[in-house]
Amino acid sequence: MLKAENITKAYNHGNKVALQDFSIEVPEGSIYGLLGPNGAGKTTFIRIINQIIQPDSGTIFINGNRLNLNNIRDIGYMPEERGLYKNMSIGDQLLYFGELKGMSKNDALAEAKKWFERLNIDQWWKKKISELSKGMAQKIQFVTTVLHRPKLLILDEPFSGFDPVNANLIKEQIIRLKEKGTTIILSTHRMESVEEMCEFVTLINNSKKVIDGKIFDVREKFKQNIFEIAISHYDEDKLDSYIKTYSFDNLKKENGIASFEITKIINQKQFLLELMEIGQIRTFNEKIPSMNEVFIQAVK
Repeated sequence: MLKAENITKAYNHGNKVALQDFSIEVPEGSIYGLLGPNGAGKTTFIRIINQIIQPDSGTIFINGNRLNLNNIRDIGYMPEERGLYKNMSIGDQLLYFGELKGMSKNDALAEAKKWFERLNIDQWWKKKISELSKGMAQKIQFVTTVLHRPKLLILDEPFSGFDPVNANLIKEQIIRLKEKGTTIILSTHRMESVEEMCEFVTLINNSKKVIDGKIFDVREKFKQNIFEIAISHYDEDKLDSYIKTYSFDNLKKENGIASFEITKIINQKQFLLELMEIGQIRTFNEKIPSMNEVFIQAVK
């Protein structure tokens, strides 16, 4: 759906490099996580897609064609810094943004009413943004972003300002849009949202891509051969002897269950046979790092 090839962008006469030889490919109908610490280059890339700024070199393609002004109507962008008119009624505001994206007034009105019902904000039409809380205003910003039924949706910290209930409501709507074929780029610091929603991810650090791929493959790449083990009905003396043979971490004994971690089991079959002589194995899992742990390791 979206393909970026060798994007480079610098500021301050080339002294500040925001993106360096950056390439990604976002599959159609996917939720794609765009991650990185503050100042890594994420916002610069998003602005290039929206044609707010131009790259110094490199090319972006949408559905095989070079990015051009006609693509603006196919893109919905929810920036981290929200941009709504505080003293304009919500209804008039939505119609205005809809018409800016090429919708007729009637089409914008009909679509807005659908979203008001989905987000339980039917009574807000005549209110002004200045009358709303941050979380309530966030809902309106989301509606203005998706109102024109964009094929590519770019969300920059979409859950900022929401309580858990409304964050989950927006998450459900994002997944619903994906299921209907919308391609979504999600830029967020909430790693739990990335794991729940994204199929693919790219991590930018210091203007360069350092990770990309399927979430599962990325997490697998960063695993460290750590195994989490729990046993019950164990023989205390045998367990103590076992501990002297193998190097355990995080040993805990609670409610008749001993749990611990061990790194780099050389002979897994022999290890399990010895463990079975000590007690009943309750769990034996390889520890796969969370995306939060991957993020921390990758940007060290």
